[in-house]
Amino acid sequence: MTVTLTAEERVIAAGDDGAGMAMRIVAEAARLMGAPGLIPIRSAHIDGALYHGDSGTLFAERLVQGGAKVAVRSTLNVGALDLTGCAQVRLAEPNRTMARRMMDAYRALGCETTWTCAPYQAGHRPEHGTDVAWGESNAVVFCNSVLGARTNRYGDFLDIACAIAGRAPDYGLHRAENRRATVLFDVSALPAAFMASEIAWPVLGSLYGRETGSAIGVVAGVSGHPGEDALKAFGAAAASSGAVGLFHVAGVTPEAPDLDTALGSLEPDHVIRVTEAMAADARARLSTAEKPDRIDAVAIGSPHLSADELARLEALLAGRRVTVPLYTCTGRHVLATLDDARRAGLEAAGVKLVADTCVVVTPILPDQAGGVLMTNSGKFAHYAPGNTGYAVLYGSLAECVESAVSGRPVAESLSSWT
Repeated sequence: MTVTLTAEERVIAAGDDGAGMAMRIVAEAARLMGAPGLIPIRSAHIDGALYHGDSGTLFAERLVQGGAKVAVRSTLNVGALDLTGCAQVRLAEPNRTMARRMMDAYRALGCETTWTCAPYQAGHRPEHGTDVAWGESNAVVFCNSVLGARTNRYGDFLDIACAIAGRAPDYGLHRAENRRATVLFDVSALPAAFMASEIAWPVLGSLYGRETGSAIGVVAGVSGHPGEDALKAFGAAAASSGAVGLFHVAGVTPEAPDLDTALGSLEPDHVIRVTEAMAADARARLSTAEKPDRIDAVAIGSPHLSADELARLEALLAGRRVTVPLYTCTGRHVLATLDDARRAGLEAAGVKLVADTCVVVTPILPDQAGGVLMTNSGKFAHYAPGNTGYAVLYGSLAECVESAVSGRPVAESLSSWT
């Protein structure tokens, strides 16, 4: 398909500077995707600043050398280094220097140094119905589903090209007709106690992602708004186990005031009626460690912990000290809310604060063969075995804290349904 550019877009694309390169990348992406043209965007969230190799650093530096600057508000996802100095990152040279150069380049392009996978918790919340270009799977699904803004899953390095061009390809989830739910994910048969528990949403998210893939679904049978942290956990797990970019929850999310609206007054193509057995199996799949008698570390905060989640961690610790490392990943915007006493209390308890990055995307965990990592994150559970080499044990936040204190797996009675 031929992509039609405006006169202004053609002039920019003809340039030999960084802005011209960015516009050409976006236009070529639109051609490959079958988009008829480009649309203006209001903001971007950039995932491409996480170091995966020298080519990414050199690409960003070339944009800087070409004088490029972002044309819209652009926040940054996690990097490979903790620039706050909280965590000790074991990234060896020359990778460490290249990672720092990459982070510096994105700052020079005019991006906000948020360094968080949850920019919506740091004040970047585009308005309902606005077009944006976001990267980072959990941020994308939250932006589409919970905020009601419109973005596709923009990968490295199309995200920064869109931010510089101020444009995105006109296709996919930017179009209203592609946002209608075609799959019904019915959780009405699940016990109320389970649905009210913390583990429900990451578990159901992992099941949803596997069952729906990239299709748009609507969750039905939910009683009341579960809260943004629950929806965050659901979306992150769903986007990890599947290619989910948008979900609806009937009566909760902005494009689903009721089931009929979410479905566009049509019958669903597919109905998934979730049973207790399906939920139990989904939870079991989040653990790769088979009945371990010890844990070597606990990691929470994927997506980054909110201020409320950090406060809950403090309450669960109740002044006790952990016996295995408890890595707590959060954004610098949340760290800024901690006064000296609260931070000192967490550190005295043995909590290892991590900001600007997380333990699954850069080497922070000790290099330990046969290690067992416990987490309450569906996203960590999905990626940790391959990225860290640790086997995973999944549990609630309360279970994670009790296990970190005792040094061995501790289960709550509420979890006995599995």
